[in-house]
Amino acid sequence: MSTDIFEQLGIMQLSDSFFPSGLYATSNGLEILIHDRKIKTADELCDLIKVFIKQQIGPADCVALCNTYDFIAKNDFEKIIQTDQTLYSMKLVKEIRETSTRSGIQLIKCIQSFKDDKFLKLYSDSITSGNCTGVYPVCFAIAAYSLGVQKEQAATMLLYSFTVGMVGAALRMGIIEHFEAQKIIDELKSEIADTIQKNINRNISEMWQFAPEIDIIQISHEKLAEKMFIT
Repeated sequence: MSTDIFEQLGIMQLSDSFFPSGLYATSNGLEILIHDRKIKTADELCDLIKVFIKQQIGPADCVALCNTYDFIAKNDFEKIIQTDQTLYSMKLVKEIRETSTRSGIQLIKCIQSFKDDKFLKLYSDSITSGNCTGVYPVCFAIAAYSLGVQKEQAATMLLYSFTVGMVGAALRMGIIEHFEAQKIIDELKSEIADTIQKNINRNISEMWQFAPEIDIIQISHEKLAEKMFIT
C-alpha cells in the first residue's frame, strides 16, 4: 500500500467523530452566548468562529502544532517541552486549559494503545513526570506525525475540527439547522486556508493570541449553574 494512502487513512482516523478525544463536549464559550441570546443567527456564529481562528487558534494553537512537527523532525524533544509549556501558559481561562490537556492526554493514550512511537512515549512519560502538560495542539501534532500525516494536513485538520466542533455545538443548541451548518463550514474554508499559510512557518517565539472579549465570555461560562458543554 502506498505512503499516500496510509497518510489519507491516518487523516481519516484522527478526524473521524468516532475517535475518542472528547472534544464533542466542548463549545469554547458558545453556550453562554446562546444562553444570553448574544448569538442568534448563522451569520453571527460564522463571524465568531472567524475571530477564534484569526485571533486564537491560528496564531497560537496552529503555530504550536507546526513547531512541534519541526522539532520532531529535528529530534529536539526539549523544544517540544518548551512549546507545550508556552502554549499552556497562554491559555488564560482555567476551563479552557483543563479541557485542552484532558483531551490531549486522552488522545495520546489512545494512539499509544496501538502505535509504538519514540515521541509518543517520551511525551507521555513527560506528562506523567509533570514536565509537560499535554496541551491538545502539541498532542495532536505528535499523534498525527506518528500516523504519517504531513504538517500542513495536520494544521488543516486542527482548524477544520475546531470549526466543525463550534458548528456542531450550535446545531445541538438549536440556533442553526444542518444546511446552515454546512454553509458556514464552506464559507470558512478560505479563512482556514489563509490562516494556515500565515502561521505554518512562524517560530515558536512568534506565538500570540489576543481576544480578550472571548476570554471574558469563557470565564462567564465557568459560572453557569447548568450546562451542556464542558466549555
